Amino acid sequence: MKILVCVKQVSVPGTYPAADKPPPGFRINSYDEYALEEALLLKERIEKTTVHAVSAGPERVTAVIKRAMEMGADQGMHIRYEQEEQLTPYQVATLIASYARDRQYDIILTGVMADDDMQMQTGQMIAGILGYPYASSVVSHEIREGRTMYVERECDARQRQCLEIEMPCVLTIQSGINRPRYPSLSNILRAKQQKIESINALDLPEARETEVRLFSPGIKPKGTILQGTRREKAVQLLEILHEKALL
Repeated sequence: MKILVCVKQVSVPGTYPAADKPPPGFRINSYDEYALEEALLLKERIEKTTVHAVSAGPERVTAVIKRAMEMGADQGMHIRYEQEEQLTPYQVATLIASYARDRQYDIILTGVMADDDMQMQTGQMIAGILGYPYASSVVSHEIREGRTMYVERECDARQRQCLEIEMPCVLTIQSGINRPRYPSLSNILRAKQQKIESINALDLPEARETEVRLFSPGIKPKGTILQGTRREKAVQLLEILHEKALL
């Protein structure tokens, strides 16, 4: 079985690029660590399973690919482009799908979202471009006979949706499904010696969305807490409603 895990490099909270400040710090997206751990757990349960980690971006993203290899991924793949601007989910999904299309991966895993933009779109778009079935916000999964996966995904109101999907497939993994492991010394030494496969993204797809603006919402007015007995609170509430001409 071949598993591809998509890992993203995100900036450390509180560090942002500026002309008069040093470059921001970067780390692996925390949600992708859960996806990687699920792949490694599958590798431990199923013989002859290989786990590959892929990331798209400039040279600096090789650090998170190395991190994935230190945690246990067998091989790392870097889809290289040099621009520092953050790509849209569609652009990233197109690059990863183009890489994965002819490499016969049985499962493609991503984190449920990214720490920086929280858009929750890349995994689903990879599935759409490849024409694979997918499940998002996965909290449980099991490979069954044939090439079928039983999947439970988290829904609103503490509900779970249970699905059976055919492989190859794409799953976006919810946080809390496991406890990501720390890199072992043997894997750290192996990752230092192992080369990352590099592929140039010659044709970067055009973005299908444009950021119009980014702003913080205004401060909401403070509420009023009524004091006293139920009767006193009811009287106070009526007075407030009359004062605001709501009654």
